[in-house]
Amino acid sequence: MSSDDDVVTKNLSSHSLKPALDAVATSINSRFEKLLTIPADPRARLVEAMRHAAMDGGKRMRPLLTLAACDLFGVDKEQALRVGIAIECVHVYSLIHDDLPCMDNDDQRRGKPTVHIAYDEATAVLAGDALQALAYEVLADEATHQDAAIRADLCLALARASGPDGMAGGQMLDLAAEHETFDLPLTARLQQLKTGALISFAVEAGAIMGRASDVESTRLRGYAHDLGLAFQIADDLLDIEGDETLAGKALGKDQDAGKSTFVSLMGVERARAQADLLINQAIDHLNGFGAEADLLRAIARFAIERDR
Repeated sequence: MSSDDDVVTKNLSSHSLKPALDAVATSINSRFEKLLTIPADPRARLVEAMRHAAMDGGKRMRPLLTLAACDLFGVDKEQALRVGIAIECVHVYSLIHDDLPCMDNDDQRRGKPTVHIAYDEATAVLAGDALQALAYEVLADEATHQDAAIRADLCLALARASGPDGMAGGQMLDLAAEHETFDLPLTARLQQLKTGALISFAVEAGAIMGRASDVESTRLRGYAHDLGLAFQIADDLLDIEGDETLAGKALGKDQDAGKSTFVSLMGVERARAQADLLINQAIDHLNGFGAEADLLRAIARFAIERDR
């Protein structure tokens, strides 16, 4: 492992988390570089579109969560990074499809043109499909873990986090929210599925890789649940108060569309207080762990202190 890979395991405060995020971004980008080799045939356009979406952008918070959770159990960092790559594949595929004209119809993502703008809609659909397939190819490979049962558990958990009871189901609720008025419980359910499920898997993956006890797994699930909701509340606040230049995407679209959000239902101050409460609860779930969980604690604080 390089020194860039090693920095992500240091104990950090939320205000000094940038070195860890930068290090994991470098690690993820270098591995995408190897995985997404451009072929010398017409498939090149597809792989170029995948690279356009997957490389050089995003917070990489989900892979960092996986590395931090794996670090609790001494999991090999190269194997943990492979799981992080798989999570990013699914996350990026969801963003490509989310940006399509049939969904949110966005033309900018991570400060650059969305895939269907930079290429075309058909290529964007295929790029998302291919990234989803790549996620399971990476997880199922023996290089991710020597135990086939662990690899199967990872694939099953990611499928559940991505499908109708996870991210895709949350996206369907999000589409329905354009035409229906959601109350607070249904809005929370929407975000728990659309955003929270993949964040939860990022943490759960560490427990799977590390063969965590039932008690340890329960603590990490509680942490991930509260973190996921707080992260979305912070996103809702940024959608109203954030800077589009820093965000690298258009803001205020949910408000303009009249969608129910945590902020529209609770108000700015109450929403911010709720996010703080959830983060404190998330950190409390880690009380059974020692200093080895400091990175998870720092990520939780960063989730509501970030500016993008």
